[in-house]
Amino acid sequence: MQNTAQKPKFEFIALMASLMSIVALSIDAILPAIPEIGYSINSLDPTENQKLVTMIFLGLGVGQLFFGPLSDSLGRKKVVYLGFAIFIISSGVCVFAPSLEIMLFGRLLQGIGLSTSRSISISMIRDLYEGDTMAKVMSFVTAFFILIPVVAPAFGKLMLDLGGWQFIFYSQVFFAVLVAIWFWKRQPETLPEKHKKKFSASLFWNGFKEFMKHRESVAFTLVSGLVTGAFLVYLSASQHIFEEIYGLKEVFPYIFAGLAISIGLSTLSNGTMVMRFGMRKLSLTALVAFCLIALLYVVLFWNAPNPSIWVLVIFLSLQFFCLGFMWGNFRSIAMEPIGHIAGIGAAINGFFSTVVSIPIATAIGSYVDDRVLPLFLGLAICGLISLVIFLFVKRANKLAAATT
Repeated sequence: MQNTAQKPKFEFIALMASLMSIVALSIDAILPAIPEIGYSINSLDPTENQKLVTMIFLGLGVGQLFFGPLSDSLGRKKVVYLGFAIFIISSGVCVFAPSLEIMLFGRLLQGIGLSTSRSISISMIRDLYEGDTMAKVMSFVTAFFILIPVVAPAFGKLMLDLGGWQFIFYSQVFFAVLVAIWFWKRQPETLPEKHKKKFSASLFWNGFKEFMKHRESVAFTLVSGLVTGAFLVYLSASQHIFEEIYGLKEVFPYIFAGLAISIGLSTLSNGTMVMRFGMRKLSLTALVAFCLIALLYVVLFWNAPNPSIWVLVIFLSLQFFCLGFMWGNFRSIAMEPIGHIAGIGAAINGFFSTVVSIPIATAIGSYVDDRVLPLFLGLAICGLISLVIFLFVKRANKLAAATT
């Protein structure tokens, strides 16, 4: 284990962020093109086309179950290479898909391939850092990572205008190859040979049993899923909300970018504040604010029409600012007790948080038709359940500490 007091290297942070950024680019760049993709593959139902977003998340969750344990056996780098190969092949499936079903299959495969970049970057961070230092590194990685959602929809719109929606997938492959070469040339293996485990059917099961022994790992995996599910409603419905409900097709990429900046600013702030206040205190404060903002919107607009776009953007910006203090910290809290099984631990954390988030996003998203209220109602419900879990674990830890 690296000395956690050691200052994280900028290139390491940038490279881990780049691995994660391929995920963000693959999700967000197609948002402006969803209507055109639907028309091209004869799928004209906007709610069905939202699955182009949710299916890649399903792949991200499922893929980690296999690749996480595999990375504990073969090492981190080899598994990342395998993931990039799957991603490139699946991107071709998407480009030539004749129907929504084939396109969704391609998006699922894309998610499976990208699950290596997402989960193993977290495993590599955990290989080298722990505690608040890990939370600091995660915050800086996420802050870099957030730059991609800022520009991805505008980039997708540019590719769409230049050569059609297929160009979006070609560009994703191009950037994936660049990151893969950088990773190959510059990043050493972070898993020491002595810590590698023989890959077997029991490897995951033993890791799962070990994971379940740690209260905070289980609780904050669930909390991550609840919060991510609420956000995924926005992500999958954002094109419909801004282009269809508000009629802002041309400025949608810029609104999306502005809201992403809100998350980036808070994530960057978290990276500088977490060493002073601690990840638990910061994330709890942000979660309380997250719940209050969502509840305020629900109360104000329960029996009222949609607010002006400026009011909506202000509320969403405040919600997303809170998220920047939650995501990285929740994951760091969940990973803190399980550094000895970082690969499997990250896989289990990623899988179950995704499995929780997708049904939430699908259920709430089906109600986002001509009103934005269901989105904030979902944010409030998920936030309140998360708050109850957080406080329960905090109380249980205090009781456990008092009896020892």
